Amino acid sequence: MAKSPSPALLQGTLDLLILHALQRGPMHGYAIAQTIHLLSDEVLRVEEGSLYPALHRLELDGAISSSWGVSDNNRKAKYYEVTRRGRKLIAAQQRTWSTLSAAVDRVLAR
Repeated sequence: MAKSPSPALLQGTLDLLILHALQRGPMHGYAIAQTIHLLSDEVLRVEEGSLYPALHRLELDGAISSSWGVSDNNRKAKYYEVTRRGRKLIAAQQRTWSTLSAAVDRVLAR
């Protein structure tokens, strides 16, 4: 049976998912996408066309920093990690997400 496409993410949700994944430690883009996919029980898929612009935006905002390194398969890769500003953003965005998701749950329950 074919899997259904990944649900569309609300604006800003991808940033929160990326920051949350990076709390586990520095990762390159593919590892970030895989982490989100696996942590969501393979429901969410982050495509390159969404991931890399989000990483660039988060880096410009100072939420993450990057450096070049070598991946497990011996290839040059850009590794990202959360900054102090990013950790503050995670906390704020998690509160916002909790409020929003609780409100949606209340609407759907009625």
